[in-house]
Amino acid sequence: MMKFYLLIVAILIDFLIADPVWLPHPVVGMGYLITNLEKLLRKFTKTAFSEKIAGGLLTLIVVSSSYCAVSFLLKFSATFNFILFVIIRIYFLQSVIAVRGLIKAGQRVGQALKKDNLNLARHEVNKIVGRDCSQSDQADILRAAVESLAENTSDGIIAPLFFYIIGGIPLALAYKAINTLDSMIAYKSKRYLNFGRLAAYLDDLANYLPARLTGGLFIIAAFLLNYNYQAALKIIGRDAAKHPSPNAGYPEAAAAGALGLQFGGLNYYGGQANFRSYLGDKTKEFTCTDLNKMIKLIYMTTLIFITFSFAYFYLVSLLLN
Repeated sequence: MMKFYLLIVAILIDFLIADPVWLPHPVVGMGYLITNLEKLLRKFTKTAFSEKIAGGLLTLIVVSSSYCAVSFLLKFSATFNFILFVIIRIYFLQSVIAVRGLIKAGQRVGQALKKDNLNLARHEVNKIVGRDCSQSDQADILRAAVESLAENTSDGIIAPLFFYIIGGIPLALAYKAINTLDSMIAYKSKRYLNFGRLAAYLDDLANYLPARLTGGLFIIAAFLLNYNYQAALKIIGRDAAKHPSPNAGYPEAAAAGALGLQFGGLNYYGGQANFRSYLGDKTKEFTCTDLNKMIKLIYMTTLIFITFSFAYFYLVSLLLN
């Protein structure tokens, strides 16, 4: 049960202080490693094939070094000092959780819109989405924010905790490394189409189960919050596969159904229009209330996952004893 108690402490710390700027964050180190390795390996990329090899090598180095470095630190601290061992475990576990950060990001968008400050709302939503929202109206800003919150519930909360449960802190950090690689080099641009191929593939593979788990948890959370859980289930089955990502459609479709909203439509990336298939049925227009309801859905989903985690750890402890 120690793993569960550490999980609770880490989540409580995340709720209280999230990621303080004065504390070094593992993702910053991962980003530094990725940037410098790319500069080095780019010197040997002359063809599309060599780009794939170099990008694949970078991906394997970053993921394996993240796993091995954390494993070494945990083993070393365990033999050195038990209190230090616990502190290091909590530090790393808290660093992969993004509940408060995700919620705060959504709340800042909502607060800007309530003040009728459209420019500030565009600025805030651009921090959490990959699309360009510099010319978006209120409805598109809200759509972008709610879609991002739904997708990132999987990437930023459920997935790292899922890997922590099945493989401990080193595996959770390895997942975070994959997620960081995806955000830095897994683009379908000329520069990264080949270089980021393995990173993109690994991210799709790593998120396959967590994304579907998040969609299922959204349905349960919708039932408990008296949202439209039946529509959430229906929309997952009908629309999830329409999303260009093999995984993001599941949490987004479930959220769209639960809130009675329609996700997708016209987005802009680098000034280029891109139409994404619709997820959900348009039963109403987007309002700030929907953003608040999405935040409640995230809280409830996290609570349900913690409850399931307790049941899992308790059952395992009984079997082992």
